[in-house]
Amino acid sequence: MSAAAPTGDLTHVHVVVPANDEEELLPRTLSTLDAAVAELRAARPAIAVDVTLVLDACTDGSRDVARRHADVRVVEVGCRNVGAARAQGVASATDWVPATERGRHWVANTDADCAVPADWLVRQAILADAGVDLVTGTVEPDHHDLDPAVLARWRSLHQLREGHHHVHGANLGVRLSSYVESGGFEALVVHEDVGLVERVRGSGGTCVASDALHLRTSGRMRGRAPGGFAHFLSELDQSTSLAG
Repeated sequence: MSAAAPTGDLTHVHVVVPANDEEELLPRTLSTLDAAVAELRAARPAIAVDVTLVLDACTDGSRDVARRHADVRVVEVGCRNVGAARAQGVASATDWVPATERGRHWVANTDADCAVPADWLVRQAILADAGVDLVTGTVEPDHHDLDPAVLARWRSLHQLREGHHHVHGANLGVRLSSYVESGGFEALVVHEDVGLVERVRGSGGTCVASDALHLRTSGRMRGRAPGGFAHFLSELDQSTSLAG
């Protein structure tokens, strides 16, 4: 943790969600976030929590979906770039925070095709208060979206355990002071999450990889980012078909 970061418990949690034409899957994501926000407020009423949805070049009904969630703040950008969208979301949510208070603010990141568990934010708050600067959780594709053989192949290549080596922007929490000092998310169409994690680790931040933060995401094989999660699933599907 930065030496400039104040000691003490968190005061704020900021949830940031980038979305590009996610009208179909966004309702599930926002509903599960509503539940996670409610659980954090019940367990830790002293922590203020907000959700920022970044609509990146959306041409579908994502705005209408967002309007049904009163606590969700909408930011519209035209980046067509997940790294830039994440960065815009974090900036919009936290630009007002004084440098001396950044250590007490936490940024929880997910994607608009994910379903987070109800204790997702509570677990991150516990880790943050224990001195963790960054946590990477695990992500599993929705079982109903994949052929069983492809799902089995995916599981054989992934570690759903403590100390795993995976990095997913869809399940990543970071202390705001560490985020700012590491340069934040870069404007990359893929691996903006990996770059951030590497820089926080390189700066000496306390990082944890935990399966206690586990969520489900869409198992679709045509995604928004070239080389992203959906692309990886598509390659698994092709390799499994050839092997069969």
